Formats: sequence, structure tokens, C-alpha cells
Amino acid sequence: MQNLRNFWDCGNIIEDSKQPIVDFKIYKFSDIHDKVIPFFQKYPIQGVKRLDYLDFCRVAELMQNKVHLTQEGIDEIKKIKSRMNTGRNFD
Repeated sequence: MQNLRNFWDCGNIIEDSKQPIVDFKIYKFSDIHDKVIPFFQKYPIQGVKRLDYLDFCRVAELMQNKVHLTQEGIDEIKKIKSRMNTGRNFD
């Protein structure tokens, strides 16, 4: 995780004191937009996680366009989020 933080020069590593788990979190939208998304555009995620990444990019695009500042935008983001990860339906 430290290598990711160093590579992108952003984010924080948060250690869980109760479990042997660490999280790497990026809070600044500009870091996500300018560093993380371009990296995965150049080196695409493979497999089913690519679908979650594409949803992630869609939410970032909505936020870039300030759609998240409206109730309709928030509802759209919630809809996208609901189908990510374990909520994904493969029918």
C-alpha cells in the first residue's frame, strides 16, 4: 500500500487496530481524476472488476460535471453504487 501511496503521491494509509487490515484512501477528487483514472485507462483492469471501474468512472464524470450537487444527481450516483461489487447483477 505504501508503494501505491508513493507512486501516486496522494492518499492516506489507514491501519485497523483490531484486524490485520489496511486501507488506502484517496480523498481529493483531483487526485482521483488526474492520477488514478488515467493510470487505469492506460493499464486497464481485467475481469469483472472492470465493470465496477467503469461505474466508478461514470460517477467521477458526474461529479466533474457537478451533477452530484442536485438531488437527481445524488439519486443517479446511488443507483450506480447499488450495482457495484456485491450488488452487481450478471443476468
